[in-house]
Amino acid sequence: MSKEYFVFKDIDLYINYISEVRNLSKNTTNSYKRDLLKLSSFLKSLNISKYKSISDETCSAWIGSLYASNNNPRSIQRHLSSAKGFFKFLKKNYLIDSSPFELINAPKTPSYLPEVLSPEDVEQLLNFKPKDALEIRDLAMVELMYSSGLRVSETASINIDDFEEEMTFLRVLGKGAKTRLVPLGRYAISAIESWITERSKYSEDSNALFINFKGARLTVRSIQLRLKKMATKQGLPPIYPHMLRHSFATHMLESSGDLRTIQELLGHSSLSTTQIYTKLDYQHLVKIYDKAHPRAKK
Repeated sequence: MSKEYFVFKDIDLYINYISEVRNLSKNTTNSYKRDLLKLSSFLKSLNISKYKSISDETCSAWIGSLYASNNNPRSIQRHLSSAKGFFKFLKKNYLIDSSPFELINAPKTPSYLPEVLSPEDVEQLLNFKPKDALEIRDLAMVELMYSSGLRVSETASINIDDFEEEMTFLRVLGKGAKTRLVPLGRYAISAIESWITERSKYSEDSNALFINFKGARLTVRSIQLRLKKMATKQGLPPIYPHMLRHSFATHMLESSGDLRTIQELLGHSSLSTTQIYTKLDYQHLVKIYDKAHPRAKK
C-alpha cells in the first residue's frame, strides 16, 4: 500500500525515529533533515507529489543537481545516505512498496588523511607555565583532549562528577549517546586538579568542568578559539581540536600498534573508521625509511 503524497510529516517521523530510537546526535539529525527538505523542494520543483512518481531517473537528477550546486562528493554522499535511510524507513513502515534510491550509488570521495601534530609539536604546545586562571583552564582543557582523544563536543560536556577512581578515569558521553570510560595521563590529571582549585573561585553551583568566568559552561566554539589562540602564542600554526584527537590516535598507534584498543578509546563503533590511522602510521614508517636507509629515496 503506497502513500499518495510526499509530505513533511513523514520527514518529521523519520527524524524523530533516528533521534529517539537510533540515538543519533543532534548535529546528525539536523543534517539529515536539511538534506531531506532539499530533496522535497527538488521534487516540488518537478511537480512530483506522489512517492510512486519518483523514478530512478528522478533520483539521479537530484544527485546531478547537488553536483551542479558545487556540493563536494562527501556532502553528496551524506545527502544520498539521508535519502536512502528515509525511504528505507518508509518501506519498513509500509508507507511505500519500494525505494527509488535502492540502486543509486554514491560518488566516490577522495581519500583525505587527517592532519596530525608531531610529538614535538604537542610538546611545544603544552610546554608552558600558566600565568593566570585563563591559562590554567586552557592548559587543563588541551591536556585532557590530547591525553584521552576527546572530541571537542565531548570536552565541552564534561562534568566534574564524570571522573572516577581518583580522577584516573573519565566517563565520556560520545556520539549516539554512548558512554565510554577513558584513562587520563598524569599531566592531564595535574592540570585538571590545578584548574578545579582555580575554578572554585568562579562557580560553586555549576557542575560543568570547563566554565567561563561568569560560571557558564564553555561552548564548542569557545574551546576552538582558545586552542587557536594558545597555539599561536606558543609559536605554532592554528590548531583545531580534532587535530589533537587525530594526534592522540596516531601517537598511540605508533607506540602500541593496538588498533582495537584505540577504537575503544576513541569511541568508534566500527573498526574501519579507526583504520585511517594505519595509513598515517604507514606514512610515518615510510618517512623514517626514506630518511634512514642508504638505498631509499632521498
